[in-house]
Amino acid sequence: MTRHLPIRLAVALVGIGLALIAAPSWAGPQGSAAPTPQTGQKPLVTKPGPAPATPAAPDSYSYRAEGRRDPFVSLLNRGMDPRQRKAEGVTGLLAGDVVLKGVLQNRGTYLAIVQGPDGKRQYIVHPNDRFADGVVKAITADSMLILQEVNDPLSLTKQREIRKTLRAVEEVK
Repeated sequence: MTRHLPIRLAVALVGIGLALIAAPSWAGPQGSAAPTPQTGQKPLVTKPGPAPATPAAPDSYSYRAEGRRDPFVSLLNRGMDPRQRKAEGVTGLLAGDVVLKGVLQNRGTYLAIVQGPDGKRQYIVHPNDRFADGVVKAITADSMLILQEVNDPLSLTKQREIRKTLRAVEEVK
């Protein structure tokens, strides 16, 4: 029994120490107890003070880029998308979406009849007319050459040529 006495004594001292440390939090705030009423006096009533201010929650979260890219923006649709433009006429069409339907000759120059992607409207274009993403460079008797602006930040070429023909070219086997 005497062998375990120092261990029991140490455990008891640790328990008393913890109880003394935790005792002030159990007693509540000091000095807030109202004095006991004496004979002939009204009890002293303390009014509660204003509630402590709680920190305001932020209205909404906003991403701060600080030099980094926004992780929620698609990498495929970076930059300006010409399909979002709502221009009227030929200037609202994309160079890859038009179909060459015919070629006219007027006073020595060629004009092209193109059809939009909806298939309902047809337009007459001249050399140097602008599309949403390109320019008509040349019109010949059976084709139209369009210089399309490439909107890809990873591409080394910033322009490419698109040739639209009246008839599909047959491959020779």
